[in-house]
Amino acid sequence: MIKNADILFNKKRNLRISLALLALLAVFGLWYQRDALAGNLSNFATVFLGIFIEALPFLLLGTLASGIVEVFLNPGVFDRLKGSSPLLSAAAGSLMGLVFPVCECGVVPLVRRLYKKGLPISSGIAFLLAAPVINPVVIASTASAFGLGQMVAMRIGFTFLIASLTGLVFTTIQDPSEVLQNGGEVFCSVEAHDHEHGEAGYKNLPFFSKIQRILLIAMDELFEMGRYLIMGSLLAAAMQTFIPQSFLLQVGGGPVLSVLVMISLAILLSVCSTVDAFIALSFLGTFTNASVLAFLLYGPMVDIKSIMMFTHVFKRKPVIYLVILPLVLVILITVSLNYFWVL
Repeated sequence: MIKNADILFNKKRNLRISLALLALLAVFGLWYQRDALAGNLSNFATVFLGIFIEALPFLLLGTLASGIVEVFLNPGVFDRLKGSSPLLSAAAGSLMGLVFPVCECGVVPLVRRLYKKGLPISSGIAFLLAAPVINPVVIASTASAFGLGQMVAMRIGFTFLIASLTGLVFTTIQDPSEVLQNGGEVFCSVEAHDHEHGEAGYKNLPFFSKIQRILLIAMDELFEMGRYLIMGSLLAAAMQTFIPQSFLLQVGGGPVLSVLVMISLAILLSVCSTVDAFIALSFLGTFTNASVLAFLLYGPMVDIKSIMMFTHVFKRKPVIYLVILPLVLVILITVSLNYFWVL
């Protein structure tokens, strides 16, 4: 026993010494590279603020839409959609962005609220993926960057296809508790009193009290989802600052690599879908048109910010599906276009 205790003590002591040496080495490395690090930290702060400030207004719009849905939308409004065919349900979800024009930051809290109102799981998944592209604002910005032509049509068409197919995968799930955290329930502090009275508590309120409820719900959700937006923005800024994009650009030749590089850039840059078309336009000539299309397809569906928010709203397995299925479909579509249909 004493011998085993001595061995354990020696192992712990050696571990502490190793950790102390690693810490000293890290401090020395940071001090030695202090000038370069100071420049990188300045770039990091600039990129972080750029991503966060760009995304924050759209997250606010999404939380406001969530409050409007909570106060004004009746729970049975989606009953007819539940009774439709799985394909029609997923297709309807893909087009809901025309009614709720939100980007990838605002769509996550809105989908969670719509599930509470009875939206079918497949429709919600399709809406989550398609709304950042198939909405009037993004369609107009894409047309402004590329003109009303092939790129706009293919972005809308393939987004609709990918979102609908991904939604179809979830058609076997009927209970939101199977995909949502906390059993699919959405609570915030302002709803604590109203929840006791059910939906009638909202119906009987005067109009200006309803507006007050909307603003309070939006504020609660903004603070709840905002921390995940901050974490995602920090990760995206770190990747942009400390991973040289020139490396990605150098390996981005060829019909397959160019697609993979542009998808990586879409995740890395985490640009809001309302302005990403103008950034994609700058890559024309350097990359194939199909790989630029991959940037326009996958970025609005999945980037670092949205993944962080996905993990807060959805369980682990649905998040994996939400990341992998669109990725596989985007790669298949755009690589095929590179090989068989030169845009």
